Amino acid sequence: MKIAIIGAGYGGMAAAWDLRKAGHEVIIYESADYVGGLASGFKEPGWKWSVEKFYHHWFASDRHMLGIIKEMGLEDKVLFPRPLTVMYHQGKFYPFDSIINALLFPGLGWGINKIRFGLVGLFLRLTTNWQALEKTTVEAWMRKWAGEKVYKLMWEPLLVGKFGEKYAKQVNMAWMWARMHARTTRLGTFEGGFQAFADQFAEKLHAEGVEIRLGTPVTHIQRDSTSGLLELATPEGVEKADKVLVTLSPGVAAKMVPSLPKEYLEGLLRLKSMGAVVMTLALKERLSDQGYYWYNIPKSAGFPFLAVVEHTNFVAPENFGGDHIVYVGDYLEPDHEYFRLTQDELLDRFLPSLQKLNPRFERDWVKKTWLWRTAYAQPVPLVNHSQNIPAIATPIEGLYFASMSQVYPWDRGTNFAVEIGRKAAKIMVEG
Repeated sequence: MKIAIIGAGYGGMAAAWDLRKAGHEVIIYESADYVGGLASGFKEPGWKWSVEKFYHHWFASDRHMLGIIKEMGLEDKVLFPRPLTVMYHQGKFYPFDSIINALLFPGLGWGINKIRFGLVGLFLRLTTNWQALEKTTVEAWMRKWAGEKVYKLMWEPLLVGKFGEKYAKQVNMAWMWARMHARTTRLGTFEGGFQAFADQFAEKLHAEGVEIRLGTPVTHIQRDSTSGLLELATPEGVEKADKVLVTLSPGVAAKMVPSLPKEYLEGLLRLKSMGAVVMTLALKERLSDQGYYWYNIPKSAGFPFLAVVEHTNFVAPENFGGDHIVYVGDYLEPDHEYFRLTQDELLDRFLPSLQKLNPRFERDWVKKTWLWRTAYAQPVPLVNHSQNIPAIATPIEGLYFASMSQVYPWDRGTNFAVEIGRKAAKIMVEG
């Protein structure tokens, strides 16, 4: 078969890998001039490594990602440094990168709250019955089992940070279970950065005979009633394929294929998601004198962002010409003012708060900044969300859809992008 894949992110490339191995002709259409999707990166002259636009790392438990890397013979380029993650409490930051450090976190005290926090964490690590958990919200479940203080101190800030005030109390407990159940404290990356991996992935696909057309957006898909093939509208003209896999956001997919039956189309449009705004800074000096990598900051602390990540406390600054790379970012609704403010305006908002992390910080430490924004960064899983997941095989014969909104109950990320892409490929081959 001739198969078209829309989107050269990890999901689209993973699907292409399996479909080509199955003997099909595969063409990937990508509107950008690079591969990697939301995990793509950029590179300055003098840098040995790329830097991701929207911060990413892998977990030691990411078996789908690590598995396909091994299939390509690139496992020796996967690195697992040991960075230091910290949690904010009453103006100070405390290590929070292991079970022991979590139990030592002073915000919980030393009584029943710490015991309940530990038992809840243990239960979520051990249970596999997420279906029961999706019937209630994180707020209701955690208030009942972890207790009011633990919920307000530990879990409410995470929910508000990820989903905003609008959705924080509506997110179902299966989402929290997935984070606790699947993630590890060991964090990994790829030698050269995620863009280096994406580029090598693309090279492996080229070697197998997959064609990747960069700078080629697909604006419309419909079935040709005469030939029965699917037609794709591109800047070069109309292309035809036996089957098509769309790996973009639900909203973009709905616009691309308006002929989808009403029920499926409305299902796509009902899916909720948060956007992301991320600013990357190259600094002359190290921001964290303590070597902190990931700062977890509750919105209630008054910072104008959700997290600060000093990437060069994860991988050495020598990989970036001696620059110290820092991310500041937030998950926000697409109508938030951060999507409208200029880069300089946002920089003025962010910089004063960096002095709270390091009183020595000065504006002239900033050598250069980059600003990245996307309206589709974090799906919002509501109660009984499994009933709202669109089928990969759409009602239009030969048309398939796979996105991070369908990896549920797991949280979005490159590992589950690979999983959903390969799952879609299997369905396409068997179908």
